[in-house]
Amino acid sequence: MKVIKRSGESQEMLFDKVTLRIKKLAEGLDGVFPDKVAQKTFYEMYDGISTSKIDDISADISANMMTVDPNYEVLASRILVSNMHKTYPKTFSESMKNISTVRDSIKEVAYRYNHMIEKERDYLFGYFGLKTMQKVYLSEGETPQYMFLRVALGIHGDDYAAVKETYDLLSNKKFTHATPTMINAGMNMPQMSSCFLTQVEDSIQGIYENIGKCAQISKHAGGIGIHAQDVRSKGSIIKGTNGTSDGIIPMLRVYNSTARYVNQSGRRKGSFAVYLEPWHPDIFDFLELRLNQGDEDARCRDLFTAMWIPDLFMKKVEKNDQWALFDPSECPGLSDAYGPAFEELYNWYFKEGRAKKIVPAMSIWQAILKSQIETGTPYMLYKDACNARSNQKNLGTLKGSNLCSEILEYTSKDEIAVCNLASLALPEYVRNGEFDFEEIHRVTKVVTRNLNKVIDRNYYPVPEAKKSNMHHRPIGIGVQGLADVYIMMGFPFDSEEASKLNTRIFETIYHAALEASVELSRRDGCYLSFSDSPAFEGLLQFDLAGASKSFDWHYDWDYMRRCVRNTGLRNSLLLAPMPTATTSQVLGNNECFEPYTSNLYLRRTIAGEFVVVNKHLVKKLQELGLWDNDMKNEIIRHNGSVQKIQKIPDEIKRLFKTAWEISQKVLIDQARDRGYFVCQSQSLNLFMESPTLAKLSSMHMYGWKQGLKTGMYYLRTRPKAAPIQVTLDPANACTSCSA
Repeated sequence: MKVIKRSGESQEMLFDKVTLRIKKLAEGLDGVFPDKVAQKTFYEMYDGISTSKIDDISADISANMMTVDPNYEVLASRILVSNMHKTYPKTFSESMKNISTVRDSIKEVAYRYNHMIEKERDYLFGYFGLKTMQKVYLSEGETPQYMFLRVALGIHGDDYAAVKETYDLLSNKKFTHATPTMINAGMNMPQMSSCFLTQVEDSIQGIYENIGKCAQISKHAGGIGIHAQDVRSKGSIIKGTNGTSDGIIPMLRVYNSTARYVNQSGRRKGSFAVYLEPWHPDIFDFLELRLNQGDEDARCRDLFTAMWIPDLFMKKVEKNDQWALFDPSECPGLSDAYGPAFEELYNWYFKEGRAKKIVPAMSIWQAILKSQIETGTPYMLYKDACNARSNQKNLGTLKGSNLCSEILEYTSKDEIAVCNLASLALPEYVRNGEFDFEEIHRVTKVVTRNLNKVIDRNYYPVPEAKKSNMHHRPIGIGVQGLADVYIMMGFPFDSEEASKLNTRIFETIYHAALEASVELSRRDGCYLSFSDSPAFEGLLQFDLAGASKSFDWHYDWDYMRRCVRNTGLRNSLLLAPMPTATTSQVLGNNECFEPYTSNLYLRRTIAGEFVVVNKHLVKKLQELGLWDNDMKNEIIRHNGSVQKIQKIPDEIKRLFKTAWEISQKVLIDQARDRGYFVCQSQSLNLFMESPTLAKLSSMHMYGWKQGLKTGMYYLRTRPKAAPIQVTLDPANACTSCSA
């Protein structure tokens, strides 16, 4: 049997050499048996196989053994990284030279940074993360380290100190920029923004102009939020033609087709979320857009529906009152008002007899809940809280959010709101069982400066987006791995210790971001629309949210208020904890601030299928001598839960409750507490194993009364029938139905 070396030379296959290579890479990994990996690799080999392909096979085999011991994933990542280093260009400058889409300005200076590359840091990443990077982030011939340096150069240009600072933090997993930034920074067309917010005007010209802008944004991989409540409803009079309107549903079908057609640089379909207020007469049709049954011509399953809910509607639902539906062309101004002003206008239109229809508020509420149970949407955002607590409320009324419900920014005919994102990898700040608040404060300031610089170096798909970003300079800082931090520090997710840590982490991040933005303002001037903003008046997010003076404060906030008032801010908005699905996969953390959904499961991603095991649980069970094949199969039988496994101690069970086993009140309370320091909003998923209208209604009412801005991003539910547990060993599985 022959093997083809990386040089192209052919030689006899030496099985001992393959075994030796795997053994060398497995050094120091307890619980790993390299011979088993080598033996399985031999079965997959064939005549003429390349040495690089052999590494791929052995890495995949190792990864599939990670449920035996998490160290097998470490071995898989070592094999994958070693293969990269042997195959890819030896220097950063050579790699950049070979990538046609990299900017010439970076290619010209790349040789100056060759020495900065720390190749060994590639081994810090898990197999799952490396495969995701290969599939999503890395250009051909680019290693993770080359990518991190490209991103640093793309953001900072030839500013050596800033480039090194950013490269070191990215490559050591302290934080990550959002996916568009990681893909596009340093490229010829560096569209580094994640989120765009647009509004639809009530005219043919306005509708199609906005569709064109959405297509341009989607082409460059931007996720889009669209608020549509100003478009007239079905049956309303069109004065220019003396005809009647078809309403928003046919219009949204055009948006749906646009999302499907304009794929995001060939990587995925476009993604649009559409926001509507519950007083719009087309509300019932809107809530059926994603249902699985009904008229196919009235469905838009590629759009994501979202509710933009005034407090008055929630009060009407709570009292089981009647609710009026108003056509926006006949009752203008409802979308522009919130709080008492909205209630006054609503009541005036009602008394004037302008309602197009009057229905029980509960009928709309039940339609919302029914859609959520079936499809997970619509999102729930509370209009009054979003506006009352916005540092951009001096610009006008906020009318919607983004694709992931965490961005709250002003939009208008002339401005398309934009946000650039990054997330802090919280597990990297745990030191010997303590959280390093000083270090995360330092890194947050770097992240703030980076995102501020992205605003200036970004490519904007449409001029309205550039105008908005240059005037208001919003950024969005989030987190990932909060559940990992709780486990690492021994705090059950639903404990008082976890609650206090959650609040202090976000207080620290907000303080650091403000401090950095003040320093930037001192150097470069405050953002153009700072005057008359709440911050201009000395009101910070927790002031707007009504945090009590008895709050457990850890910083001198009076001094910070004085700094903000006297110097100004460079950025109108700072924090926006977003979903971190892809970046969490890359860094090996649990997503954003969510609990674990399972302790062992099969995950399907764009990078392939992977068995995911809670590494923290395995480590705890290994320490107690409880981790073996039988225990693995027990956890699989219980669908990733450990609560009913008798061998496991109660303190371990409390620490490893899944999202389905934690009261959603805990998730809402933690969202409320961190919300005192979040100046945009947060992508809060809620989990309900067997949702009913009553349980879901109670949950939403509680979230609204706690003052949440985003009451819910997605509703996560579980199927009533458990999937076939194909990862159980055949000896332990039922064989009565086997063929």
